[in-house]
Amino acid sequence: MSYLWPQDVLSAIENGQLSPKDAFRYLRDMDQSILPASRQDGSAAHQRVEEIMRELDSLIGLSEVKKLVREINAFIEIQKRREKEHLITDPLVLHMIFKGNPGTGKTTVARILGKIFREMGVLSRGHLIEVERADLVGEYIGHTAQKTREQLKKAYGGILFIDEAYSLARGGEKDFGKEAIDCLVKAMEDKKDQLILILAGYQKEMENFLQTNPGLRSRFPIHIEFSDYTKQELMQIAEQMCAKRQYKLSPEAKALLEKMLVPPTRNSDENFGNARTVRNIIEKAIRRQAVRLVVKANTTREELMTIEATDLAEV
Repeated sequence: MSYLWPQDVLSAIENGQLSPKDAFRYLRDMDQSILPASRQDGSAAHQRVEEIMRELDSLIGLSEVKKLVREINAFIEIQKRREKEHLITDPLVLHMIFKGNPGTGKTTVARILGKIFREMGVLSRGHLIEVERADLVGEYIGHTAQKTREQLKKAYGGILFIDEAYSLARGGEKDFGKEAIDCLVKAMEDKKDQLILILAGYQKEMENFLQTNPGLRSRFPIHIEFSDYTKQELMQIAEQMCAKRQYKLSPEAKALLEKMLVPPTRNSDENFGNARTVRNIIEKAIRRQAVRLVVKANTTREELMTIEATDLAEV
């Protein structure tokens, strides 16, 4: 079995990949690997970081994002080396802004960053807590601070990822969202060694959000833009999704899917979901294929694996 992240062990049990007994043994055996960075074997930690980087590289597209993640990784490593040599180091302020449309990989990249930062000793746990406005903003005075602190507490040692973060400022000065922002800013200062905050959302809306809160921009030194996927990349994502499920697209299905996929640059629908849209199409096509085949008394392996153009046409 490939290397499992500690918080993924429970999922492995639920999916039948590990028995409870084997999971216990697995966690016991990896005890050395979850020691604080100061007590870890450097080469082992480096090897795990490289393994996580390969996971990042396996994602379709995102070339600029991958480049920036490697820059961040290199920066952290060099600061640690400088500290060993008693040289002046820059503070590791790693709070980030992710700008991009839905389905462009923001949450996936945030989760990978958590793993990298954990292996490098920047974060103690490296887990990801994903929230939105409703998880932070309360209904009465004092309720918002309480809800926000609860989410922050869950995220300590890892990353708090706030999707559509600009919604926190949409109600103006009297909106409780401002209270959530104030609480988050305070935590960024008080718990700066225990937490990384990532604010995510549409590019235009995030820019407007930062302009309405001038103090926020300086607190987020890292801005990553997630470009929309090209049609070719969307097709690669579709084929990758199929392969993972042991399906494949017939030549006619590929041709039809290419016509169906219209990236946002040429699409008037601002809600186009990039990889999310592709996933929805493939999952619906798989269900339609099932309906088409279930009436047959006998099916071949090839039929069970192949998605035909008719399955996509139904979508």
